[in-house]
Amino acid sequence: MQLEANYGYIALLLIVAIIFAASLIIIPFILSRLGIIPRKPDPVKTSTYECGMETVGKSWVQFNFRYYFYALLFVLFDIETVFLYPWAVHFKQLKLFGLVEMFIFIFVLAIGFVYAWRKGALEWK
Repeated sequence: MQLEANYGYIALLLIVAIIFAASLIIIPFILSRLGIIPRKPDPVKTSTYECGMETVGKSWVQFNFRYYFYALLFVLFDIETVFLYPWAVHFKQLKLFGLVEMFIFIFVLAIGFVYAWRKGALEWK
């Protein structure tokens, strides 16, 4: 009975999430049809606004993709190290299985790190 109640809460949360997401799409459409939201906004409202000043020069600056890749690798390895904390907290209960499991996890993490290093993804050019 308790297990079914938990699934009921999950189903309720899923239904509320779907209704919320659908309402975020449907409500602006209905409001624009009723004339509450303007269909043709003023050109001043659609102009680029940044810090209260007009832009000088090109407003489109293209960054090298290596910056994004480097940041993505940092976030990836940073999140993976977060998995070490629960393991450290429950280390005594996990015993040998937990130790072997963590060595496998760190081994896979090290393989990814070496792969990124050899591909030159960690080089700052």
